[in-house]
Amino acid sequence: MNEQEPEVTGFFDPATSTVSYLVCDPAGDGAMIVDPVLDYDWKAGRTSTRSVEAIVAAAAGKRVEWIVETHPHADHLSGAQWLRDRLGARIAIGAGIVDVQKAWAPLLDVEAGFRQDGSQFDRLLRDGETFTVGSLRATVMDTPGHTPACTTLVVEGKGGRKHVFVGDTLFMPDFGTARTDFPGGSARTLYRSIRKILALPDDTRLFTAHDYQPGGRALAYETSVREQRAANVHVRDGIGEDEYVAMREARDRKLEAPNLLLPSIQVNIRAGQLPPPAENGTRYLKIPLDRV
Repeated sequence: MNEQEPEVTGFFDPATSTVSYLVCDPAGDGAMIVDPVLDYDWKAGRTSTRSVEAIVAAAAGKRVEWIVETHPHADHLSGAQWLRDRLGARIAIGAGIVDVQKAWAPLLDVEAGFRQDGSQFDRLLRDGETFTVGSLRATVMDTPGHTPACTTLVVEGKGGRKHVFVGDTLFMPDFGTARTDFPGGSARTLYRSIRKILALPDDTRLFTAHDYQPGGRALAYETSVREQRAANVHVRDGIGEDEYVAMREARDRKLEAPNLLLPSIQVNIRAGQLPPPAENGTRYLKIPLDRV
């Protein structure tokens, strides 16, 4: 173990191809969880906590201070609320979540009194802000484009090398970049956000929020700025902004909606809290017909 660098452990959910992370301070007991998954069987309408329980077990002996969402996910339900209830950690997300709430709450016909101000989260992150995880320092980089709330977390240990959690902004080099056709998304904005990330030092470690294992290759969710600039199939060096925007927009027009888009969004704009129960005590997810 390198006592200078953050300890990063990835947890892969094969049902949604999502990677969650436990980030620990090697010099103390501080820890942070990034993009946790609440398991959801959409066929039966059942939730389970297998994925978050695995993270909690791995975090034994650590003091989890933060649960950070890199963005409001459209492909899995967040396990943040379950973790906060058990660990006492604070939930943070990019301040752009307010725009996402305002876009989706009317469409999903959320309950009366639902606040569209991000107050379901403990902290709204803004570009350039910093917070600590034990002796580690995390800096917020605003990287919208996939959604208005997308943020990248730049975590530094005493060794100085940057460990960066990019959410869906970048995938592994052989898969490319995030879609931009959700409300508030923009291919041009995403390109500029990506170039901010790729301006970091070449040896910067980049951790992606998904791996779709194209061609059936082995699971991989860590890359580097150097690798992305040399080989990303969508946005490597030499691909200009206009070329990227034309490619991304054409590709997005052919994509289907994610399987869990509607269930995920109505949970995730609530910071992972499930909708309030109906009079019969059962919680329900709403599916607006012919609107998406």
